[in-house]
Amino acid sequence: MVRVDGRGLKRSDSIAGWVGWGAPEPFDAELEVFGADGRVRRRVAVRGVPPHISHVALLPGDRFLLVSGRSRQDRHGRWADNAYVYDRDGRREGAFCIGDDVQVVVGGRRGGIWTAYGDEGIFGHHPESRGALAGWNSLGDAVWTPRTPFPAGPVHGLTGCTEGDDRVWLAWYCREGTYLSRITPSTGEVTTFRSPVTKIDGLAVRGDRFVFSRRDHGRPAVTLTRARLVGGALEVVAEERVAVPGPVVLRCGQGRDGVLWLRAGDSWVRVEA
Repeated sequence: MVRVDGRGLKRSDSIAGWVGWGAPEPFDAELEVFGADGRVRRRVAVRGVPPHISHVALLPGDRFLLVSGRSRQDRHGRWADNAYVYDRDGRREGAFCIGDDVQVVVGGRRGGIWTAYGDEGIFGHHPESRGALAGWNSLGDAVWTPRTPFPAGPVHGLTGCTEGDDRVWLAWYCREGTYLSRITPSTGEVTTFRSPVTKIDGLAVRGDRFVFSRRDHGRPAVTLTRARLVGGALEVVAEERVAVPGPVVLRCGQGRDGVLWLRAGDSWVRVEA
């Protein structure tokens, strides 16, 4: 979780909840790192954070990545940096462009960065965004792109998660429905499954077990759906509406190694897949 001084924030007229607040100028912040028990493990001061940051992802060695969703080309065709790598002490190590209209960012245990894009990126000019999903290393090199087209063309990334060292999952939707793409970073192989749940905003996977979250936007409640992978298809096994400590809004879910972390107000809720 990244905490900032609210005096430097401005609110969007069109986006509800905490994600509607942004910093139009560089700002100082504090990164809180939580342990498996949900308690703060350490705090890191981060100085001079670029404006409009909307994603945070973990990297190996307690490093982390801050990402702004948008980038623009200058008159020479160069895309502006919108991804910033920091060491464990909050010092910036590097910066690069990670595509335009970034909707999902997932950091893998081996240093890979995985992204999914919105329609303005997919139908825009940045080459990796146009592929809908992409993989990067922490130097900003694009290292993976889908080899085959998706059903009806994906139009929006939803969420993502890691599953140990071996797999990354990215969720997206198109005109035909909602899908999950399972990526094996070591080979680049990707397998896509139709999701039994639409409007996903959180996902965690452990083996053949899945848990999905759907927020009741701006309210202190989520719907959790559990499913299993049986014969190449996902089957729902349980669903429940759960009260949580605070409002749940856009980008509330962080899935990592079989655990879904949901930000609910100023608290985190841990859900095992």
